[in-house]
Amino acid sequence: MISFITRYFSSLWALITSPFRAVWRVIVRIFPPREFTVMDTPRGNVYTFRQSSFWRFTKFCGKIGLIIWASWSTYVFMYHRPLLQKRTMQLEAARTMHARQMSDLQVYLEKYNELTRNLNVIDDKILNAKKLTDAQKEELMNSRLKTWGELDFLHTRLNDMFTNQNYAPEYVKTSELSAEYELMRAQNEELQRRNAQILESMRAIADADTQIVDAVAALTDEHTEKLRKNLKKINSSIVALGLNQQDLMRQASSYSNPLVGAAFSPLDIDRDLNPKYQKLADDLQLWHGLIRLQSILPIGTPVKKTTITSKYGTRKDPFSGKPKKHNGIDFAGKIGTELMAVAPGRVISAGERVGYGTTVEIDHGLGFTTLYAHLSHINVARGDWVRAGTVVGLGGSSGRSTGPHLHYEIRYRGKPFDPINFVKE
Repeated sequence: MISFITRYFSSLWALITSPFRAVWRVIVRIFPPREFTVMDTPRGNVYTFRQSSFWRFTKFCGKIGLIIWASWSTYVFMYHRPLLQKRTMQLEAARTMHARQMSDLQVYLEKYNELTRNLNVIDDKILNAKKLTDAQKEELMNSRLKTWGELDFLHTRLNDMFTNQNYAPEYVKTSELSAEYELMRAQNEELQRRNAQILESMRAIADADTQIVDAVAALTDEHTEKLRKNLKKINSSIVALGLNQQDLMRQASSYSNPLVGAAFSPLDIDRDLNPKYQKLADDLQLWHGLIRLQSILPIGTPVKKTTITSKYGTRKDPFSGKPKKHNGIDFAGKIGTELMAVAPGRVISAGERVGYGTTVEIDHGLGFTTLYAHLSHINVARGDWVRAGTVVGLGGSSGRSTGPHLHYEIRYRGKPFDPINFVKE
């Protein structure tokens, strides 16, 4: 033995550790040492790091351990957790059943004591009463038999409780049903009380609704009539343009810009409701359309003092003396007279125009534009939004003009028409 050791091993310790060294050689062969280089680009430094076989083997073992732990945890979570939940539910059901059985047992015990006392009282009356009629004796015996029957029932239920696995608590169920019945009856009474209050409130709401609808309808009719009268003076001009008030109102309701607001959405009324609501919705739509139409159309005068010096139509040209069509109307005014926008709109032109001199043109929507010519100064720029009454420029005599005045035009889809009905008071 000693010769064997000395022949192949240098010492006894070498013999003992030889298996471990053999395993380590295998590990070194699988996980040889590794070196890698890292360059610090900003500084130009190069660093070399070395990972030993022990470090690489340790990392490998750690990863294997993590994978095993994750696999085991997943297995436990997927398989054992449902079992645990099922056992927990069974335990909870068993606890609930036990609690109900104990409750039944308590009820049975109280009932047993009560029946025992009744039985003792009946026996005492039978034994100690000296004068009893046959009817009284029969009544006492019937009570005694009834009490014994109830005691026998308790005995049967107790045997069933402790021997039958499918035993269902009875007294608890009865008490639960009784409590539920009382709760439902209380809720029903509360619902009936609230229903009566709701009916009363609905009657009050119906009365208020009728009053409000009537008041709004009357107010709408009154204002609609006023708006119709205000727009009546331009009907002839609208008809001459091939338009009508109804079409313009529909267009005005669907038209929107930052100054007149968003388009109007008609109310959607259920046909099964009272027809008065549909009539009110139609009246409101008409009223809103008239308001928007009056706000959009260029109705009014661009100057404070409306002295007209030349009307729309054919006239004698002041320069040539020959008949020539005049596409607008002229207002008298000095240089510097403030000229105002007659309706909200957007400036589409502001500058010099051949024959017109310095001009401003505003788009009001629905195809209507207004033009202010022969100005001495412009207060707005192309693309500006202006409100009614905004001073857009000052009167002058620029362009083809014989003196200070304002040449004013209203155009529909680019073509001028007689604006006299739009500007006369």
